[in-house]
Amino acid sequence: MSEIFFDVTGLKYDDRGLIPAVVIDTETRRVLMVAYMNEESLRLSMEKGLTCFYSRSRRQLWTKGETSGNFQHIVSITADCDRDTLLVEVRKDGPACHLGTESCFSDVIFEGDEPAAFQYQDLMDMLRGRRENPKEGSYTTYLFEKGLDKILKKVGEETTEVIIAAKDCDRANTIYEIGDLMYHVMVLMIEAGISLDDVKREMASRHVIDKKVKQEKMK
Repeated sequence: MSEIFFDVTGLKYDDRGLIPAVVIDTETRRVLMVAYMNEESLRLSMEKGLTCFYSRSRRQLWTKGETSGNFQHIVSITADCDRDTLLVEVRKDGPACHLGTESCFSDVIFEGDEPAAFQYQDLMDMLRGRRENPKEGSYTTYLFEKGLDKILKKVGEETTEVIIAAKDCDRANTIYEIGDLMYHVMVLMIEAGISLDDVKREMASRHVIDKKVKQEKMK
């Protein structure tokens, strides 16, 4: 059940009555877009559970997805410490950008020397690539070529290695073996046609966090 935790009358709008809204994907945590809301569009967003914004160019309200069908279902709306910017967490039906891309932020301007954070989806994409476009000398390609029985055997072996390392109270080796196990399980997922979203949905159906408890922990 939806619930309001913060008095929205405490928000700070600019001289046009607008407040920026940064929209992120609840699954990937990726920034999808930045738009603006006014008091009415914020109220409608909370009432409908769908993102509704104010268009500065057309000077009217618009609901994301009303023409494309790519609605954004609101998970939460959070104000920043100054109460002048909103973070809108959503579960999206399709691409966020009008150009058809998943995010409006697609044109990389600069990349520093720091490596990007590890993402499980990136690994899944690489594994899927090895299956669809085999690469000679690749261990992943070798597993896919050998098939399900070989993959299952490796999952069993790595599970045993995790148990042995944990039983020996060897933390470093346990972490190492868990990494091996997770890799082979992900290979199995690709072979079986199972996505990360499939597993996330299954876990979410088992472990529903009470919103009130979550809100108290955030204070």
